[in-house]
Amino acid sequence: MNTQQDSNDARNTAVTVIGLGPMGRAMVRTLLAAGHPVAVWNRTPGRADGVVADGAALAATPAEAVEASDLVILSLTDYRAMYDILGGATASLAGRTLVNLSSDTPERSREAAAWAEGHGATFVTGGVMVPPPMVGTEASHVYYSGRGRPPESHLATLALLGAPRPLGEDPGLAQLMYQAQLTVFLTTLSGLMQATAMLGAAGVKAEHALPELLASTAGIGDILTSGDENPGSAIDAGEHPGELSTVTMMGATTDHIVETSTSLGLDLALPLAVQAHYRQAIGNGHGGDNWTRIIDGIREPGTTAR
Repeated sequence: MNTQQDSNDARNTAVTVIGLGPMGRAMVRTLLAAGHPVAVWNRTPGRADGVVADGAALAATPAEAVEASDLVILSLTDYRAMYDILGGATASLAGRTLVNLSSDTPERSREAAAWAEGHGATFVTGGVMVPPPMVGTEASHVYYSGRGRPPESHLATLALLGAPRPLGEDPGLAQLMYQAQLTVFLTTLSGLMQATAMLGAAGVKAEHALPELLASTAGIGDILTSGDENPGSAIDAGEHPGELSTVTMMGATTDHIVETSTSLGLDLALPLAVQAHYRQAIGNGHGGDNWTRIIDGIREPGTTAR
């Protein structure tokens, strides 16, 4: 078979998508646009109307959806939903590649891998690192991990959703990376809203505040990587040189943020949490170290600050 024929076969390979929230629908449309026949199933059938109109085939049952394709992609609320939906379709899983792009904990991902493998399926954990409108674009990337390696044709199909970033054989690692990335993302969102509320208390409208604040978030990466070395290398080596900024200096700033938020009558949960990191590092005698020293208290919580 020639290369062109192989390419056509890969492009025409059927795919199943179970779970049709915004992310699931975005994935279905991306796959359809690339020429793949797509079977879909959702617990609320009406959510399939739009993608069915676009060309997807609605399966009557989860088992029928699984049997429609060798590559089954799950986009669900959590891993519990996978068991609820596929619990009656386990006889159909053997020989198929099950790619779970749902959010949950790393340990539940490992348990799910063992469950799927026990039914003869290849299990891949994944984390899509863009919102639905960006699925399938050049900005999209997806973390994957798992013990089994899917066929090359499946890997090519998955690459349509976003650039694959494989993390090895631990089924929990892609989930852990996903959760770590969301930790940064969600904490940043809360920080933006805290800062917007602070400025709003002085009459600054959000439409004027957010552009200024977003410019700051965009510059954080440049600030952290402005030196010659990857700052993570120093953290790995247990080195926290305080030539440019110290825990004490940053901690004083957190005190001021707490005081300002208190005077404005705002919620203190976020600023107090950040303040606690610096107070613990100072209490443990690391006030002269770089701000990265706060990782010690995060790694080993509960140390009593003096």
